[in-house]
Amino acid sequence: MAKSIVLASQSPRRKQLMEWAEVNFDIISPVTDESYPADMPVIDVPVHIARNKALAVRNGYEYNRYDIKSPIVAADTVVVLNNEIIGKPADRNDAIRILTKLSGNRHEVITGVVILDEGKEIAFADTTEVWFHQLTEEQIEFYVDKYQPYDKAGAYAIQEWIGVVGIKSVNGDFYNVMGLPVSRVLQALQTL
Repeated sequence: MAKSIVLASQSPRRKQLMEWAEVNFDIISPVTDESYPADMPVIDVPVHIARNKALAVRNGYEYNRYDIKSPIVAADTVVVLNNEIIGKPADRNDAIRILTKLSGNRHEVITGVVILDEGKEIAFADTTEVWFHQLTEEQIEFYVDKYQPYDKAGAYAIQEWIGVVGIKSVNGDFYNVMGLPVSRVLQALQTL
């Protein structure tokens, strides 16, 4: 493994964003517990989960078999509506229920990022506000049936059809909604 960044993620969207930034990186996809304490403030949840991912990579065999230790970048994204975390949908009906709740409303997308490098840690959360137009039942069902957003927090991906048709406005980093505030990550990496 050449000296590069290790992206601790299974997300194809995070991989795509790092490729767009033309960053030299490798991927190690840790399997981690994504639970969190019930009383944890919402803003701290994605950082907590990202930290668990980063630590799983740092302590894992695949990372430790190399002499050169690359900085580890881990992230987790949550969708928050009325201070309630909206997770990934369990199935079609759950995806429709989630999108119906988001329809016509403002919600927040919070991505927690943890960067580990030689005993140092940088951790932050980036928040973007997203407003949906009022969506029809037909639009919601079309999106869910065609795009099957079951692996996405909040049951949608802003870069897909629903983002083009259903998003009224965005306040903050668009790429944060995709899963990684890339420019902020790159700025943090430069400080190491």
